[in-house]
Amino acid sequence: MTIYPFKIPLPFFPHELTGYGLMMMVAFLTGGWLITLELRRRRLAEDYSADMIAAAVIGGVIGAKLWYVALTGDPNTLFERGGFVWYGGFLGGTVAVMLNGWRLRVPLRWTMQLVAPALAAAYALGRVGCFLVNDDYGRPTNLPWAVKFPQGLPPTTAGNLHGLFGVPVPSGIDPSTVLAVHPTELYETGLMLLAFFALWAWRRRAKPIGWLFGAYLVFARVERILIEIERAKDDRLLGPFTLAQLTSVILVAVGAWILTLWRNDPDPDPGSYLRGDKESLPSNSSTGAQAVGTK
Repeated sequence: MTIYPFKIPLPFFPHELTGYGLMMMVAFLTGGWLITLELRRRRLAEDYSADMIAAAVIGGVIGAKLWYVALTGDPNTLFERGGFVWYGGFLGGTVAVMLNGWRLRVPLRWTMQLVAPALAAAYALGRVGCFLVNDDYGRPTNLPWAVKFPQGLPPTTAGNLHGLFGVPVPSGIDPSTVLAVHPTELYETGLMLLAFFALWAWRRRAKPIGWLFGAYLVFARVERILIEIERAKDDRLLGPFTLAQLTSVILVAVGAWILTLWRNDPDPDPGSYLRGDKESLPSNSSTGAQAVGTK
């Protein structure tokens, strides 16, 4: 099967809407919708969903781009349309969401609980975007569902796979030959959808607040460790192990620590903002005091 990049021409605009950009938008909207559903189920302030998504978009995009610049060592890539790394986006989005929660005095454990299933679903959708732009594919294979990306990032030619990623290719093959590879983007989509359904079901169980985020980290990073085995990568720092696998091992350990630490802890109070007592927030109360003083 041969796949070409999915693009939508935009009238009166010099650029096209790529499949990645489209699926990023879908992923953020889906994540926000899922968080809103959970807030509604718990009868908490639904506005917090929009607050988190806005922070995640800004922090995630900046973090993903800066991580890519750090990996490539080329500051010029900062202004290119492509070049985003999940770990940078995860860290940037996490910091931004945490700062926003701190600003609103929402306990961190409540934020972690609310975002866990949404993160799994959004990641699954985001990987569809990678497939649509023909990026983040795997090693050559003869499996029936293997795909060729003649216009991929980069194209799946024998020369690119061997020269850029160190992947063994048949000897004597023409470097311009387009090879079929594992659609590892879709493997991740399937696995993370399974993780989402598990987390979405578990959110109703009597588990301590925040515990669900630990389960998300374990699910997501074990999945990544396994997928990296078949990825075409150029960052295998310790023998066959990639940077993503080493980072994933750390995050799995963090997730296991959260599962153990909060296994029997009492639930923290959601705080005045989540309860809907917005007038008790410092910014609102100070504004109200000033208004009273002017009357």
